[in-house]
Amino acid sequence: MTKHLLIIFVKNLIEGQVKTRLAKTIGNHAALQVYKSLLHTTELASNGTHDTWVFYSKEIDKNQWPKAKKFLQQGQDLGAKMKHAFNEGFVAGYRSIILIGSDLPDMSSAVIEKGFAQLKQSSISFGPATDGGYYLIGLTKMIPQIFENKPWSQPNLLNLTLQELHSLGNRASLLDSYNDVDTLEDLIASGYLEKHPSLKQTLEQLND
Repeated sequence: MTKHLLIIFVKNLIEGQVKTRLAKTIGNHAALQVYKSLLHTTELASNGTHDTWVFYSKEIDKNQWPKAKKFLQQGQDLGAKMKHAFNEGFVAGYRSIILIGSDLPDMSSAVIEKGFAQLKQSSISFGPATDGGYYLIGLTKMIPQIFENKPWSQPNLLNLTLQELHSLGNRASLLDSYNDVDTLEDLIASGYLEKHPSLKQTLEQLND
């Protein structure tokens, strides 16, 4: 066991239940192919000297992340689920924990390492998403207020969280801002398809 833990939240690969906003424009099957590709990008990025835990939305997939410990997400909303995951990590003895999702085209091991580096100087690290949320959160101690009574998936999420943390006497460090993929416009703007021509070809064939 290392002192550092990476937690990854993933959705099970079920058509019609992943990338639902994207699916409204390209269809459920095509959206599933995009999510599979993003999941592979996340898996590659997770390699490092830290330990890795993967929390699944519905059931544990034994074929993914063979070296990672795997769990089911627990809680009524995203905040409760993240709070539970962080609690489990701190109870297990980890001193710095980063949690990411699995829908960021620009996710890389360098981004994760920068997050852990920030946690050497600050107790809180966020990776801001361009939609007003965040794609990464890192903590060296449990701060439950981060996960409670928050406007999940709303454009003021990060700002409200930072304001509350400031009022509590906590200051957070920020990583570079990136765009996660929720819509077709996000996917195109990210340049992800140009970097993954096989995925681009698949989507073109599905939408012919």
